[in-house]
Amino acid sequence: MTHHQHVPAMVLAGLGAYLPEEVVTNDDLSRVMDTSDEWISSRTGISQRRRAAEGQTSLHLAVEAGREALKHHGEGTAIDAVVVATSTPHRLCPATAPDVATALGLGHVPAFDVAAVCSGFVYAAATAQGLIAAGTARTVLVIGSDVFSSFLYPSDRNTRVIFGDGAGAAVVRAGDHDEPGAFGAFDLGSDGEGSDLITIGGGGSMPPSEGAPAGRDQFLAMEGREVYRRSIPGMADSCRVALDRRGWSIEDVDVMIGHQANIRILDAVARNLALERERCYVNIDRVGNTAGASIPIAMAHAHADGAVRAGDKVLLTAFGAGLTWGSTTLTWPELPTI
Repeated sequence: MTHHQHVPAMVLAGLGAYLPEEVVTNDDLSRVMDTSDEWISSRTGISQRRRAAEGQTSLHLAVEAGREALKHHGEGTAIDAVVVATSTPHRLCPATAPDVATALGLGHVPAFDVAAVCSGFVYAAATAQGLIAAGTARTVLVIGSDVFSSFLYPSDRNTRVIFGDGAGAAVVRAGDHDEPGAFGAFDLGSDGEGSDLITIGGGGSMPPSEGAPAGRDQFLAMEGREVYRRSIPGMADSCRVALDRRGWSIEDVDVMIGHQANIRILDAVARNLALERERCYVNIDRVGNTAGASIPIAMAHAHADGAVRAGDKVLLTAFGAGLTWGSTTLTWPELPTI
């Protein structure tokens, strides 16, 4: 028996998403800053985004998305671990995941956070795959949850037009490598040379930077153009590696679910891969960039929309602050409707 045969695969078994109630349209933003619906939608593809209510944190969003995924997965299977991808935790210490596990009534399971910003869910899912392969867990709840609205500088139109709040979740379980829902190998990477391109400078163990305006350090700062420039080859190359590891070609891909950062980035990645635009799932127009929550929200929406069907070969890919990136593949399973 080869090593591969008795190491279980990770299989997708349930999905959930949660978006806060408040909708912020481009017109809403144009009333408080120098921008317009036309400017925002033509450059980003975003028409609206959601904003968490006062006091509603990544913890609250994660619990809601997790509850939806557990319901979708169906009753009766114990969850053995919870991995929460967030870069906007409920608080700096402790991690958000133990609170999520307790709120969902999952008992004393291992629960921890993964911080990889926009690549967060892909990193968290790769971590879950490791837990399953090692036999540490058979069923894992993986959640991406971010509330970047808490960290957007009021007058910074570069960031305020882009980010939205939300959470997405997936239940994954041990299974066979050739069954529907099985994930392939992950491709993950990072480049700390670009770590200053997207930052929240304050709040860590680093003292406030000299000469920074008071309080500016606690808000997100982003070099949008440079991130854009690096993200396209970054995602496309990562996709090629993940496809190669699965033995798939780009022609095999039925649906690409990319991190919803900017419609222009998604279009450019598709062009770079010679993947038709129709095969790229897009929901950024409705939700904005939800950071670590982006891919699981898009997976749940794509399933609910019927944009992805059982048997489809699906490619997931993300790129974000760190810099970090990651991609993987799966064959879409037969799942109940959401």
